[in-house]
Amino acid sequence: MMSEEKYAIVDIGSNTMRLVIYTRDKSGRLTESENVKAVARLRNYLTASGAMGSEGIDVLVHTLQSFQEVTRHHQLQEVKCVATAAIRQANNQQEIIERVEEETDFSIRILSEYEEANYGFLAVVNSTPFRDGITVDIGGGSTEITFFKNRKLIYFYSFPFGALSLKQQFIKGDMPTKDELRKLRKFLQEQFESLPWLADKKLPLIGIGGSARNLAQVHQEYIEYPVAGIHQYMMSIHEVKKMNEMLLSLDFSDVQKVEGLSKDRSDIIIPAVEVFSCLMDLIKAETFVLSRKGLRDGVFYEELTKDFELSIFPNVMEESFYELASDYDINLTHATHVSTHALMIAHELERIGLLELDEEDLKFIRLGSALYNLGTYIDAEASNQHTFYLLANRTIDGLLHKERLTVALIASFKNKEVFKRNAALYQEWYSKEELAKYSLFGAIVKLAYSLNATKRNIIESVHVEPAKDGLLFQVECTQDWKPEQYQAEKQKKHLEKQLKKNIDFQFT
Repeated sequence: MMSEEKYAIVDIGSNTMRLVIYTRDKSGRLTESENVKAVARLRNYLTASGAMGSEGIDVLVHTLQSFQEVTRHHQLQEVKCVATAAIRQANNQQEIIERVEEETDFSIRILSEYEEANYGFLAVVNSTPFRDGITVDIGGGSTEITFFKNRKLIYFYSFPFGALSLKQQFIKGDMPTKDELRKLRKFLQEQFESLPWLADKKLPLIGIGGSARNLAQVHQEYIEYPVAGIHQYMMSIHEVKKMNEMLLSLDFSDVQKVEGLSKDRSDIIIPAVEVFSCLMDLIKAETFVLSRKGLRDGVFYEELTKDFELSIFPNVMEESFYELASDYDINLTHATHVSTHALMIAHELERIGLLELDEEDLKFIRLGSALYNLGTYIDAEASNQHTFYLLANRTIDGLLHKERLTVALIASFKNKEVFKRNAALYQEWYSKEELAKYSLFGAIVKLAYSLNATKRNIIESVHVEPAKDGLLFQVECTQDWKPEQYQAEKQKKHLEKQLKKNIDFQFT
């Protein structure tokens, strides 16, 4: 690695070339600070004899020279430069590598089919909650597919076709004719059926790369999706088919205007979506998930973990929690105590038959309480609004969008009315029962937070017993408890309303 602060990678794809610069933030994590893209379409310069023509090499060199202006400006000495199918498939690789080394600051590392597939897999398991799945990364000139189980790579395969080469091979005009579409579908079906390990897996299909991202963006615009962020976005197989039909029904001039679709992908989005659709049929996948993290991130995960002998994070969600804690100055000791008290209260209410909890519920209480009031980082007065907005609209690796929203609703709980107002936009995401349950969790978390009002961590245990006119909360403390008692008395009304029972405290 070069200087601690910045780190860069050039990704030479068959369709696009990118320079991405990452900067190390205060939590030690690398975040994207620059992203420069050029649509070079190198795949189009591969000649019939299998060599990359001199015009293509010129395009490659000139694009790298323009990237070099940026890397020199940032004083980046050592830039990783990786190339995929267009250069891997060229039989004059040596000539290309030499010209790049002579005329630019970069030296190219050509990734093997396995490396390309493996980096995509690493990116997915280190940034999403899926333990098992099928990944597909469709580039311009190749399509990498992996099957992973228990977060281990089981099979991989690289097909020598991508969105650009499928367009060249099957579609003469801008839009496919019925006959061209039939031939393309037949070809894809035969290709994918040649992998016996794909059939009937009934696992989510996780899409990586620009075409998958564009499909997700088009769908988000189409349904006016109310939450920010595209990573871990999910679509059903019906929604994928519907977007495919919608795109096929348009004239090419209208495809170019579709919201969410980059103009430079408008002629290759249809073959790409056909790939996703055909794969989902074969796998019998019900869900398509977008991973915004891909090849470049995989290269980094390998780099970041090379000193630890492991390239897969043990727990994606935990990594994300520590990033949030660092970004919003969360007091971890306080967060742990609030979380412990909230779980204690929840388990007590379950013990006396007022609540039923499963693993998922416990996860939401744990996260909602640990992140409670995180918005004070921006403004203590309107903390709950900021908490809701920050958590609902920030990508959290390992939390799907609905889960992230659930945590946001619990962590920003102020009272039942504000909870309802925050949830109003997402009414169709939840059943009435779910909303009632998460509102109750919010009230539990708010009470648990008040039990550590002075951040002295003085509460030993909370025991709840039914009393003749409600509930008795017996709270054991290690020091004087007056400030905690004052706050708890003040905040208990939220929980009383939801349980429809009076609460009395007994501090000892």
